[in-house]
Amino acid sequence: MKTNPVVWFEIYVQDMPRAKSFYEKMLNLELTELPNEGMEMFTFPMLEDGPGAMGALAKMEGCPSGGNSTQVYFACDDCAVEAARAKEHGGQILKEKFSIGEHGFIAMVIDPDGNVIGLHSMH
Repeated sequence: MKTNPVVWFEIYVQDMPRAKSFYEKMLNLELTELPNEGMEMFTFPMLEDGPGAMGALAKMEGCPSGGNSTQVYFACDDCAVEAARAKEHGGQILKEKFSIGEHGFIAMVIDPDGNVIGLHSMH
C-alpha cells in the first residue's frame, strides 16, 4: 500500500451551520460545500496528492451524531491551542494536551454534536 490506510472520513452532525462554524473556528480553516444528493456535506481543505486523509462534515437523515466509535485526529501546530478554541466555540475538552512520547502530543475534545475528536501535534 502506497498511501495512508484511511482515505476519507465523515463526521456526522445534526446542526450543520453550528458544526461548520465550530470546526472552522477550532482549526482556523474554511470548509467547502460539496454538492451531494441526499446529504449535506462540507469538506475540510484537501490536497489531492498530499499525505493524510480527506474528509467532510456530513448531515444525512437517519445518521445520528455522537456516541460513535470512530476517532478522527486532526493535525495541529500545537494541539493545546486548538483544544482551547474548541472550548471557546461550544465544544468541551475531554483530555487536555498530553505526551504520547516520541510521537508528539494529543488532546481530545467533544464537538457540539457529541463527537469525540482528537488533535495531534509534535510540540
